Amino acid sequence: MLENILGSKNKERVLFYIEARNEGYAREIAKYYRVSLSPIQEQLDKLETGGIFVNKKAGKTIIYSFNPRFAFLKELKVLIEKAISFLPDDEKERLLIVRRRPRKKNKPL
Repeated sequence: MLENILGSKNKERVLFYIEARNEGYAREIAKYYRVSLSPIQEQLDKLETGGIFVNKKAGKTIIYSFNPRFAFLKELKVLIEKAISFLPDDEKERLLIVRRRPRKKNKPL
């Protein structure tokens, strides 16, 4: 959707993921989209170098989020939210549901 503007499908994926979940790390994003890890890492590095993302370390993991000081953050987020709203309903729902902890053992679905 925004691939032509951003220049990369993986950059679009990273921006969508971080917008929907507020933060994320490379392996988590790659696993979510079922793509190789290296292109996701490359896009995260480019977005951080450009000042769009900031990172923090949690152990060995580098967690990325939007840089609150980025000059066009508000406008960028509006554009990404608009693009997410045009995703198919099942894909949008999957992207927006955040599960961080494991399901309780023997809990019914």
